[in-house]
Amino acid sequence: MRQRTHLPTKRKLHRQSPQRVGLARAISKLGYCSRTQAATLIAARRVRLNGSLVTNAEAPVRLQRDTIEVDGQAIRAAEKEYWMLNKPRGVVTTASDEKGRATVYHFLDPRRRWLAPVGRLDQASEGLLLLTNDSEWAARVLDPAAHVPKTYHVQIAALPDDQLLQALQRGVRQSTEILRAGQVRELRRGDRNSWLEIVLHEGKNRQIRRMLDALGIEVLRLIRVAIGELRLGDLAKGTARRLSTAEKLLVQHGQHA
Repeated sequence: MRQRTHLPTKRKLHRQSPQRVGLARAISKLGYCSRTQAATLIAARRVRLNGSLVTNAEAPVRLQRDTIEVDGQAIRAAEKEYWMLNKPRGVVTTASDEKGRATVYHFLDPRRRWLAPVGRLDQASEGLLLLTNDSEWAARVLDPAAHVPKTYHVQIAALPDDQLLQALQRGVRQSTEILRAGQVRELRRGDRNSWLEIVLHEGKNRQIRRMLDALGIEVLRLIRVAIGELRLGDLAKGTARRLSTAEKLLVQHGQHA
């Protein structure tokens, strides 16, 4: 009986196709402006893709292959920049505000290329805010799987006891989710108010305020003082500065460089 010889099948080699994203997102990823602003430019018929006028903000673009023009000028990927801002209280973390409130962009040089916030601080909160045009780096910092800690100093209208500190770490149920702090400790206290240091590993929307509100505690001030091992330090309120390469790594890895 003849034995069949099994010849190895030839595997087809697939070239990795260029990444495709929507036109508005592509313009944002190139660091030209925000996605919302890009959509406005596209709707205003100011954008061409490979020489053709495009009015669909979701038109597919092959990054690093297709040519995008705004007002007749081709746009190229901007140099990657990483900044930190000491956000003042009362300022919103958006590019523009329909209510006319001050935004974080009031504190940046308007001639600078577009920088997007890495996460947010709500209007009543203050402190360390990162901005960059490197969307991949921002995604790594915000990824819950990366466990990059965010540290806050929180003034509350109460004098905490061990029960309160343990409740914050054990977790507070809010609707279908449980909100919990990674670490909590008391920093100092007065006659009626006190300051806590709270470290989060999740960073859900308004997490600290929601946790304390569920426990009947009023938040008087909330300041983010660190992301990873990068600390706000003595950066003046309303001031922004560029991160060094070492500081960028402190944020991304949450480790000492």
